[in-house]
Amino acid sequence: MPTPRPPAGDSRASAQRVGCGLAAVWGAAGLAGLLAYAIARLLGVIVAGAALPWDWPHWIAAAANAAFMAWSEGYRGFQLRFSPRCAARVKWLAQNPAPLRGLLAPLFVMGYFGAPRSRVIATSVLTIAIVIAIVVVHALPQPWRAVLDIGVVIGLSWGLATFGWWLWRVFRAADYPVSPEVSAPASRVRRARIASEAAHDGTHSTTGAHGAIRRHSR
Repeated sequence: MPTPRPPAGDSRASAQRVGCGLAAVWGAAGLAGLLAYAIARLLGVIVAGAALPWDWPHWIAAAANAAFMAWSEGYRGFQLRFSPRCAARVKWLAQNPAPLRGLLAPLFVMGYFGAPRSRVIATSVLTIAIVIAIVVVHALPQPWRAVLDIGVVIGLSWGLATFGWWLWRVFRAADYPVSPEVSAPASRVRRARIASEAAHDGTHSTTGAHGAIRRHSR
């Protein structure tokens, strides 16, 4: 007796769920891998700088930079903003399949596209600023490169840890504890606007008809 085949709709739904899961994993792993790669590269610079003699200005600058980067980049930048938003976008990616988003999942998660225009601009400007900072720091002599990179490693490590924590929190929640800041397609926005205007016009027409009936009854 032949084994019954599952309906075609069930097969497509299963394939879609698998695709969404793979896209979410790719997005989360891509971002986490990027942070881990940057941390590993900078650790090599720090080790090379630590092998040189340090004077008291180096130690003071390293301590101040570490504290500042932990607060500004680690806590304010990653823990309060970047990490929760990216974790929410990973969850949104897992629930909303699309070929382009799946292929470029890490870029989508970081907000380079599929986000409000202000977010895309802010992400692009931040990326340019980071590239410029990397070029400037790379031109510094050792051990000053190590002095500055210590703070960057602290911030990136904080970001990697909080991104993992926010992923766990977001996927355990029934809804979204933070907004994924996803932009709606233009066609959807137009349809929503047309529906709203139609409902508004319908309300005015109904009100006018009721008024005419009341005047006629008088």
